[in-house]
Amino acid sequence: MQRVTFFNFVVLRNIKHYTFKSVIMTKKVLFSLPSELVANASDGILLGEFNNWNMEEGIHLQKQEDGSMKAELVLTAGKTYEYRYLLNDGRWVNDHNSKTFSQVFGNTVENCILTVPAPVKKAAAKPKAVKKEKPVIQPDDLTKIEGIGKKVASLLNKENINTYKELAKCSIKKLQLILDTAGSKFNVHDPATWPKQAKLAASANWDELNKLQEELKGGK
Repeated sequence: MQRVTFFNFVVLRNIKHYTFKSVIMTKKVLFSLPSELVANASDGILLGEFNNWNMEEGIHLQKQEDGSMKAELVLTAGKTYEYRYLLNDGRWVNDHNSKTFSQVFGNTVENCILTVPAPVKKAAAKPKAVKKEKPVIQPDDLTKIEGIGKKVASLLNKENINTYKELAKCSIKKLQLILDTAGSKFNVHDPATWPKQAKLAASANWDELNKLQEELKGGK
């Protein structure tokens, strides 16, 4: 007995069969034979390893309006099957897919072969890294520094100098550049003592700061 095959297959959807603790994944497969291979045949059956090549269990091929024939069945995912199909005009027809040779009653027969795609395992989602929130730093009142008014404080804030600690780390050269860049109206300010005052304020050494400010005049 020769073996029957068909032309093409399309995976439609996954189906799960539960048997006790085991899970068998299956896929619904659509087989399609084009009209040029069907020719004048009006009917046919699909035979293969999925029905033990038993003609009584052959899968009936439905003829379409365009002259093609189609059949649909559920197969085990990841498994490979040999198959052919037999038309009612007596022809055994192979499709254009992969072929394999098998021995049947001492004769070499060319069958079609397909492997039903196995379900793709989804990679475990990586846990999202938790972003550490930056602590909110409360700005200090820079106008407590002798020689810094509200306009100068606002100017420093724009340069990301918001706390006594940040001001204390600034060089006099950098502060002078900020003032010069802001325009001539800021030229009257002298930042020479601002970092020293800010260092005292940052450490909450208010007595020393007050003593220093009494010795200063306009921050000079």
